[in-house]
Amino acid sequence: MTELPVSLSNVTKRYGSFTAVDDLSFEVTKGEIYGFLGPNGAGKTTTLRMMLDIITPSEGDISILGSASAIPVRRRIGYLPEERGLYRKMKAAESIAYFAQLRGLSRRDAKAKANELLEQFGLEKFARSKNEALSKGMAQKVQLLATIAHEPELLILDEPFSGLDPINQQTLEDLIRTQRDSGRTIIFSTHVMQHAERLCDRFLIIAEGKKRFEGTLNEARASFSQRLHVRTSAPMGALTALGDVLRIRIEEAGRDDEESTFEIELEDNADPQVFLKSAIAAGISISRFEQAGATLHDIFVTLAGDGEAPVETAMHKAAAE
Repeated sequence: MTELPVSLSNVTKRYGSFTAVDDLSFEVTKGEIYGFLGPNGAGKTTTLRMMLDIITPSEGDISILGSASAIPVRRRIGYLPEERGLYRKMKAAESIAYFAQLRGLSRRDAKAKANELLEQFGLEKFARSKNEALSKGMAQKVQLLATIAHEPELLILDEPFSGLDPINQQTLEDLIRTQRDSGRTIIFSTHVMQHAERLCDRFLIIAEGKKRFEGTLNEARASFSQRLHVRTSAPMGALTALGDVLRIRIEEAGRDDEESTFEIELEDNADPQVFLKSAIAAGISISRFEQAGATLHDIFVTLAGDGEAPVETAMHKAAAE
């Protein structure tokens, strides 16, 4: 049986009367990019820290690379925390080599790996620059390279895109795909759906500490109603009267007798082709008919709802009590 890189079973974390993570179970398979999605304060960072044995769960079981604790297998793990941190006076190449040595590389191999990574990502001219002189995006790249320098089997990245400009976000996306293509397993948390939609093989949505969904984007879309984009000169009422219409809104209003474009959300299990046939039978002329699955943003908003909770504040308050 293939060893699962990560498995959580009925994991709960309480701080006094406050439950930060509530009966959470999921599995991550080898070689996949797994998105850990949720609004700010959903319990994502708390869960990642429990996986890494930084925080002890109140209940439940966690397995990391076949171990009941991350500590014995820590050299097989790369972790980029949400709170960034590099030694300000240390040079970029020295930083990468230092963290690689902490994870088991010899001094010689660590220095060679640091220079190799800086050259690979076009940062060789910054090798001797002090971290305090680097831009925020550049410093984040250095810390990420320090995270992968020892070639870990499992990468855990907590909000890795935070604070990066679009160019550096694209660079990071490419790096994550490269790591996956090399056979590594990547878990990253985010509340920005565009990155997850482009990158994830599977994802989990968490809100208020509870799992709301786990699976692929197609599996999530299959559970949501169909959306249509329809361009016609017919009035909105005529489209609504065709049946199976849950919601309808004007995307682009036409002037006078010009056509308008409508976004139409159908009832669950409604067939878009039946809607089209009904329109034709009713004499409605349609110049555009396009089916569109729900976006990950739509799915996230529906499942996570207004689950944003001030978890860190509540945690600290409960711990103080």
